[in-house]
Amino acid sequence: RGGFRGRGGGRGAPRGGRGRGRGAPRGGGGMRGGRQVIIEPHRHEGVFIARGKEDALVTKNLVPGDAVYGEKRMSVEEGGDKIEYRAWNPFRSKLAAAILGGVDRIHMKPGSKVLYLGAASGTTVSHVSDLVGPDGLVYAVEFSHRSGRDLLNVAKKRTNIIPIIEDARHPHKYRMLVGMVDVIFADVAQPDQARIVAINAHSFLKNEGHFIISIKANCIDSTAPPEAVFAGEVKKLQSEKLKPQEQITLEPYERDHAVVVGMYRPPAKKK
Repeated sequence: RGGFRGRGGGRGAPRGGRGRGRGAPRGGGGMRGGRQVIIEPHRHEGVFIARGKEDALVTKNLVPGDAVYGEKRMSVEEGGDKIEYRAWNPFRSKLAAAILGGVDRIHMKPGSKVLYLGAASGTTVSHVSDLVGPDGLVYAVEFSHRSGRDLLNVAKKRTNIIPIIEDARHPHKYRMLVGMVDVIFADVAQPDQARIVAINAHSFLKNEGHFIISIKANCIDSTAPPEAVFAGEVKKLQSEKLKPQEQITLEPYERDHAVVVGMYRPPAKKK
């Protein structure tokens, strides 16, 4: 019974939202007037929280007026200028889920250079593009041509995304396109993903740079308990000079997923 009640609430909610959206163009785009919505900076630089009827995680839209995947947008007046923000849905983005789950550091900020492995259609990539801003870069690697088509369309409007339709197992194929990066984000959902992250790190990640890897337990071993799978992956990372510093699960947004954040080639401890 409880389940039905939850579902009803969910079903009713978009209707309220839709009404607001429909009235909006008269008042000027997004959530009307910007009076009800207050934007606060999140402790991760480049990420924001929109406080309104419901709080939402948002990023500052690099291409105002443009939605990437039908997400809600809101305009807020700041010093006489209208600034547009895009809602970042944690149910559609592992990185947003990790941020709302309280991850300590994401190691991305305005100006960062990011190598994103498993870019898919560019949903999360578009928010990373917002986050790193015009002075940052996102090298987005995706193997599937079908997702790659969507990714290329996202990259047409966002000049800080460099789309690469290649297999992340073969970084030598895109070595001419990618410079050294500050952070690698990986969401490739492959059994050998620790190795994939490692070979890309050896090629492109600066020493003392960072990695964020999203691990889906049943992609690696569907018979073992998730905790055992996560522990096994952490061991593999350690053997490749990737030192995990933090691990969180993505409940309630994803089941049996963990995100591991760490440093590549940390400085040697002084004896």
